[in-house]
Amino acid sequence: MDSFYYRSCTPRIVALVRAWYLERDIFEAQRKQLSAAFGAEASAMRGIDSQYIGGLKLPPAPDLDVHWRQPDNCGLRNLRAAGQPPKGASKTERTAIRKEHTRLVELWQEHCPKRISSHSTWQQLGINTGNLWLSGGIMFELDGVAYFNLGFPINEHEHLAKVANHQPSYGWIEGAEEILSSAYFAARDHKDNRTAEEAAHAA
Repeated sequence: MDSFYYRSCTPRIVALVRAWYLERDIFEAQRKQLSAAFGAEASAMRGIDSQYIGGLKLPPAPDLDVHWRQPDNCGLRNLRAAGQPPKGASKTERTAIRKEHTRLVELWQEHCPKRISSHSTWQQLGINTGNLWLSGGIMFELDGVAYFNLGFPINEHEHLAKVANHQPSYGWIEGAEEILSSAYFAARDHKDNRTAEEAAHAA
């Protein structure tokens, strides 16, 4: 699959990319809070343009089976719609299970972050999101510059011509200039190294 690399220093574009990464940071902080609330790691899953909580890494155990579905292929468990008392449970035990399940559901609702999606961000950047689903796209910001790795080319003149003729276009990112892959990956490595250093200092 082909890749095309771009960067833009346009303030509006940079602000949009920063806002998306801030949303991701908030999601990650909430994921950690969810893990702490349940005493088990909450696993973040990724879609083409989204992130969401896939479940908790809880071991198979009879006492957990009352409230949690069986582990999926990733070893993750999610709350049942309702507590499932074991056969032969007394009325008192059933009442206690319902009460505990209500507590778990409320705790989950309080701490579980909502699914986040970059779809709106890509739209505001000016990209045809249908092409993203087919060919993919990555964005990040470093030192006031927004970088993009797209699976399709963008060209301002071609975009404007197609829009004028009411034809579909890949879209256009304001202020974008095409760059070499080496420039893109040098910036990507710098970004990753800085993120790793910040995480180490925060630990």
